[in-house]
Amino acid sequence: MSESQSPTIARAESGPVSPEPQQRRRFTARSLLSGSVGRNLGLILALAALFVVGAITAGDRFTNIDNILVIVRLASIIGVISVGMTFVIIGGGIDLSVGSVMGLASVVATLSAVQALADNSTWLVMVFTALAVGLAAGFLNGFVIAYGKVVAFMATLAMLVAARGLAEILANRTTQVVRIPEFIEFMNMDLLGIDMLIWIFVLVAVAGWILLNRTTFGRRTVAIGGNREAARLAGLAVRRHTMYLYALAGLTAGIAAVMILGRTTAGTSTHGQLYELDAIAAVVVGGTLLVGGRGTITGTVFGVLIFATLTNVFTQNNLSTSVQAVAKGVIIVVAVLLQQRFAGQGSKSH
Repeated sequence: MSESQSPTIARAESGPVSPEPQQRRRFTARSLLSGSVGRNLGLILALAALFVVGAITAGDRFTNIDNILVIVRLASIIGVISVGMTFVIIGGGIDLSVGSVMGLASVVATLSAVQALADNSTWLVMVFTALAVGLAAGFLNGFVIAYGKVVAFMATLAMLVAARGLAEILANRTTQVVRIPEFIEFMNMDLLGIDMLIWIFVLVAVAGWILLNRTTFGRRTVAIGGNREAARLAGLAVRRHTMYLYALAGLTAGIAAVMILGRTTAGTSTHGQLYELDAIAAVVVGGTLLVGGRGTITGTVFGVLIFATLTNVFTQNNLSTSVQAVAKGVIIVVAVLLQQRFAGQGSKSH
């Protein structure tokens, strides 16, 4: 072997030349910004922009701590429903019934028989009743969709109508007042200066994050939403898991029913009207793909806070709810357009 050949051979044996450190850093930054970190950063910037607008237009009325807590409290009930909705949409489904299920659960939990039992034992009877109603409705949705092979849109639309109608029948179109003072006191209690509704929202969001990111249930949800047939061929019990996803959405609707009972001290069939649309909007704005397979609980929380902050900014400035609805619509359309753009870029990169 000649000396002139040895450097070439040595370079060949040493393998391909690695990219420059600066280029590697550029690739890493780009991959981070195109992933969940970048999406959440965009949501943080959007939320910060709303806060700046609120601070400029409303001043101290907007920036004081009490108003910030009002915003989070406003977001808490929709936020809990949105956590359950996130799982359903990541799994490739949709649930239009959560608002009606929430109203039904609030009515059943405040029936005279249930309140009498709670008065003779513990106020937790009302809580368990609301959770049971939500869970049962969710299981029914999931069973019809997974085993009855009914399209999710139609199955949950039927539940939306049926649950609202049943709530009206049970309540006789009247408002049922909560007569258990211990329940009202607990739900309106401040813990460390923070409203109980906010604590419930935080606990549900943390539990949802752990379930999605740290358990096989979450990984299976993403797999099923990404490619249902591939997940089935891989041995996942797709139909059973789908039923569990809708049961989870029903359970969060039951939790939200308990929260609305604490907030309004009354059960009525009108509770939860259009909440399903607000929850879907928050989930989509939070970065969850409507076609399934991708989404985060963190993004959903930011989505809920963005809409709650927007509502508060409009309220503080005495602006019309019609203009607020238009603004929400624009935000949703922009979020969907951005989803399509990033999804297209992702498919090209692969």
